[in-house]
Amino acid sequence: MNKPATIDFATSTAINVPVAYTQALHDLIPGEARDSLFAIHDVLRRELPQGRLAIYEAGGGSCSVLPTELLSRSHVTVVDIDEDQVRNNTYADEAILGDVQTYRFGREAFDLVICYNVIEHLPDVESALLNFRDALKRGGMILIGAPNPRSLSGVVTKYSPHWFHVWFYRHIRGIKDAGLPGEPPFPTFFHPLVTLPRLEAFAAANGLEVIYRREVESPRYPEMRRRKPLFAALVDAAAAVLNAVLPRGTDVRRGDYHVILRKS
Repeated sequence: MNKPATIDFATSTAINVPVAYTQALHDLIPGEARDSLFAIHDVLRRELPQGRLAIYEAGGGSCSVLPTELLSRSHVTVVDIDEDQVRNNTYADEAILGDVQTYRFGREAFDLVICYNVIEHLPDVESALLNFRDALKRGGMILIGAPNPRSLSGVVTKYSPHWFHVWFYRHIRGIKDAGLPGEPPFPTFFHPLVTLPRLEAFAAANGLEVIYRREVESPRYPEMRRRKPLFAALVDAAAAVLNAVLPRGTDVRRGDYHVILRKS
């Protein structure tokens, strides 16, 4: 691999932070996922140190899921393998073109690692998670947001071709640039560690404590209900049938999860 390129955005961060955060919330339609994100903000405000923070975002896009007040007192480093994603990033102090599975920082360099909607795209999730852990300070945290491979949307994503994902983003979600360079959806691998019970077991075996865990309805459902109500009604009906025949307590609509891991 060539030496990763680095882009310094320090001079523009103060201007772009509010825009980045506002856009992230705007893109996440009201529902369980958004509610969970606000709960995560409360956990981070309570658990992170006061003062200047060092944050590593693994696979950073064009906007952040963090609250503005945390971003405004943080030095944010983004690593992404996609050159367009690095170029489009608006909130990082430092953006690095590199692979989160292999890119290594010094030990105990960060207070927080964010890996949001990324691990499902990685062939080697184990290496990435161990790199995140090693880069954390003692008591530092990893925030992971990911799709549930055992949900209805997870199964469809896993076993359908990539062109279908692009079609769904363009025609159901209304994202006209979907599939273009630097734009989602990206190819999905669903390594076994993306499954929540396996992720939790891996964390426990590697010095990481789960301090927040929530499975949420995929934001695609409220999106569909707003944009394509007839299509959404059919999907909801299919989900209801599956929930009726699966073990009690199962809800295949819970297509995403949020986890915060703390380094002991």
